[in-house]
Formats: sequence, C-alpha cells, structure tokens
Amino acid sequence: EQPAIGLFAELGWQLAGPPPTAGISGEPRDAGLLGRETKGEVVLVSRLRAALQKLNPTLPPEPITAAVDELTRDRSAMLLEQANREVYLLLKEGISVSVADTDSTPHPGPLPGRGGEGGRGGQKTERVRVIDWENPANNDFLLVSQFSVTGALYTCRPDLVGFVNGLPLVVIELKIPGVPARAAFDENLTSYKHPQNGIPALFVFNALLIASNGTDSRVGSLTADWERFFEWKRIERENEPRRVSLEVMIRGTCDKTRLL
Repeated sequence: EQPAIGLFAELGWQLAGPPPTAGISGEPRDAGLLGRETKGEVVLVSRLRAALQKLNPTLPPEPITAAVDELTRDRSAMLLEQANREVYLLLKEGISVSVADTDSTPHPGPLPGRGGEGGRGGQKTERVRVIDWENPANNDFLLVSQFSVTGALYTCRPDLVGFVNGLPLVVIELKIPGVPARAAFDENLTSYKHPQNGIPALFVFNALLIASNGTDSRVGSLTADWERFFEWKRIERENEPRRVSLEVMIRGTCDKTRLL
C-alpha cells in the first residue's frame, strides 16, 4: 500500500490517511471523517463545493448548493449501474441549474449562447461544471488510504480511494505478494458493491476499479466481471516494453491527464 501511495504523491495527488494520523497535511484531524458529518457519506462535500466555486466563478452560492445537492442526493433506490450512469452524465455534461437573470431586458425565448430560457420569472438556466476536463490540473485530486464507509450493516475500509473534486472516482484494493490479485476482486471489490452487506453508495461515482498484488494488477469498470478486468502494460507509448506491475497501472491510469 505504501509504494502505491508514494506513486500517487509523485503524480501530484494530495494524501490523507486513516486514524490516528487521519487528515490531510495542514488540515485538522477529524477521526477519518475528512469533513463528512458521518461515515455513511461518500462525498467530501467541502472539497466538492470548493471545486464547483472555483470552476464556476460567476455563479452565486445558490446554484452551487443546488448542484451539490443533485450530486449527493440519495440514489439507493436505483440500480447501481443506473445511478452510476446518471452521475457520469452529470460529470460529463454539467448540472443544469436555475439562476436569477440580472439582465433587465425582457426576452420572449431562449437567450443566444446561454443554454437556457430567459425572461420567465426573472430566471435563466445555467450549467454548473463539475470537472474541468480540458485542464486536469485545475481539479482537486486527493488519495485517501483506508477510507472508512458505513453501509446498511457493516463498515468497510477500501485500501485506497481516489477523489476528484471530492467525488470518489477510483477504488483500489491491494493484496500482499503471493496472494492472487483476483482475491482483491472476489473478496473485497465485489463484496463492497453488495446492496446490504457492502457500501454501494461509494460506487455511484466510480470510474475505475483496480485490483493488485503488486506484480499482477488489473483494472476494470463497475459492471465488469473478473474476465473483463485487464492488465495495463504501457504508460507512454505502444512500442515501449510491456510491463505488468502496480507502478505501470497507477502511472498509466491515475496520472491526472490520463484519468480525465
């Protein structure tokens, strides 16, 4: 786990650890909550709100709050795959919000270039950007080790969770050398997604799942079975020597530019 954390540090991610050293460098400790009110929450709302304010500097607080509420609302009644798809579209396209129209001129229909309606009750529609896809470094990247999440019945602690703008996009489960990487998939990642025994809310935002024992490393999507988890063998170029290792996996998938 420590070598993996070191790689993320080299890639420019901020780091946070579990209790008793919980917290982010330079920030107060909070027993592993990382700003959450309870361990049932999976989004780091304070970081999400700060990122939305940074990416949408012209918007007032109300639509930022509306966007936070839309991202964090309870989707437990949905199939996990459907909830994940819904959130993916919000991340990709932004969140439509209603804001006060400060333009005093009445407009009978949509305003050119505003992406919404104007002049109806003094409101107009704007879109809140959640992630800056064009400039990856403009986002907030945080890696948390042993991120404690309480589900319906149990508390689970995935080895590593990668947050972008407060949203858990990457989940990594590690095994010691000699234990098959598949064990990380079968015993941990699969059980974490279980509706009752696991912490499915964590995976609503998921983009990548990684299972590794240090030498054998595989990456897959939320719905992939083990046969559809694949090795990542190159970092920069197709013609570079093929290497299967946790370092190649992390550098190849979790570099800020490659991830986004």
